[in-house]
Amino acid sequence: MKGSEENVKPHRSIRTQFAFIFILLVAAMLVIWWIINSLFLQRYYLRNKKRTLVEAYERLNVLLEDYGGQEIPEDTGNEIDTFCTASNISVAVVSTSFYTIFTSEHKDDLLIRRLMDHLFREDITARSSDYSIRISGDVRGVQSDSMELWGTLKNGDMVIMRTPIESIRESVAISNRFYSYIGIILAVVSGIVMWIVAGRITRPILELTDISDKMAKMDFEARYKGDSDNEIGVLGSHINEMSDNLEKAISDLKTANNELQRDIEKKEKLEGMRLEFLSNVAHELKTPIALIQGYAEGLKDNVTEDSETKDFYCEVIVDEANKMNKLVKNLTTLNQLEFGNDEISMERFDIAELIRNYISSSEILLKQNGIKASFEAEGPVYVWGDEFKIEEVFSNYFSNAVHHCAVPEAGGEKRIDVRLKREGRTARITVFNTGKPIPDESLDRLWDKFYKVDKARTHEYGGSGIGLSIVRAIMEAHNKSYGVENYENGAGFFFELDCEE
Repeated sequence: MKGSEENVKPHRSIRTQFAFIFILLVAAMLVIWWIINSLFLQRYYLRNKKRTLVEAYERLNVLLEDYGGQEIPEDTGNEIDTFCTASNISVAVVSTSFYTIFTSEHKDDLLIRRLMDHLFREDITARSSDYSIRISGDVRGVQSDSMELWGTLKNGDMVIMRTPIESIRESVAISNRFYSYIGIILAVVSGIVMWIVAGRITRPILELTDISDKMAKMDFEARYKGDSDNEIGVLGSHINEMSDNLEKAISDLKTANNELQRDIEKKEKLEGMRLEFLSNVAHELKTPIALIQGYAEGLKDNVTEDSETKDFYCEVIVDEANKMNKLVKNLTTLNQLEFGNDEISMERFDIAELIRNYISSSEILLKQNGIKASFEAEGPVYVWGDEFKIEEVFSNYFSNAVHHCAVPEAGGEKRIDVRLKREGRTARITVFNTGKPIPDESLDRLWDKFYKVDKARTHEYGGSGIGLSIVRAIMEAHNKSYGVENYENGAGFFFELDCEE
């Protein structure tokens, strides 16, 4: 980060750049205007004068078309006088017999003498079949006094027109000095105005620069607060959106990294669980395999000839083989549930009827263990779930209750109470058995595979420690709650299902 900061080049103020460029443009425009004024103003001025003379000539042609060699009416003369005065033009019209038809000046002899002058100068600037235009005076110095048009009208009369012209060179010089003074003032005023305007324009840009700098340092709290609807406002809006997207992307990346870390930890945990699982399976199978092997070898070697003893050996072998078979089946069921290979088939069934039937089928087992079971439910209670798997959940709870049921310390009898309680659209089934409460440190581990609170007692009835793991897998597949609660005189395992009102 330090290296990147050292590589950042110092930057010039964009405000200064704006003002400098604007002043430079103003100065360039003034220089261009001065050059154009010097080179083309004179020509433009003379061209306009010529155009004025030609237009006056054309108009005079129209007015005098019907009066060739004749005296013109007074109103026509007044009209000619009007537009000549407006255009600052002097006019003299003479017939072919040298009769003066019209003149706009009292000194008509001057215009007539000029008209009669057949000496053409070399400075004639335009010529046609009907008229010619020339500048009188010093042509080279452009210090002329007037511009003259002389020629013949369509009615045959001769005409001369004269308009005064100013000193173009002097006018151009005065104009250039004037524009120079104005240009300097405009440049200064424009520079000041541009400095102020540039400050207002660049302020949001500087704000955006500050925001981008904070974004580069992973600070996404800064926001552009301008409300303009121009390109800078759109840019600010896009930077805010980009900031949100970057923050979200970084958040997602960190989340993904955390998930990856959890996956790695989960993988390590799964590897530990796999090793523990293999160790537990090996431990669970070690005893029945050893017993089967020992009794089978005894039968093979004819250790005893007593038929009762042989029958006992065979019963042990069959019993241990059944335990192994049950363990394998439970592991297969648990594996299918945990890896989603065993689909849940949701159906509507009467949970009260299922419980009654199971307790009824377990009467012999209850009598053998001296346990009194109770269950009360008013009418059917319909729930939603996989009936076969829910029966397996209840079977595991009830089987655990039978094996761990004991006389309470306060005295009494061994008892299993099955309770069905409805709360709204949820039914809770609890299997309670009298005896010792489960130690607090074991409550959370009951659902782990092969975990046994009392290993000696579990081994006594042939338990493998997988039953509650199957319960957990089935209930999680149903997305429903399950658990265990301690009481003073025993423990109760429960699970919940959706039911109809």
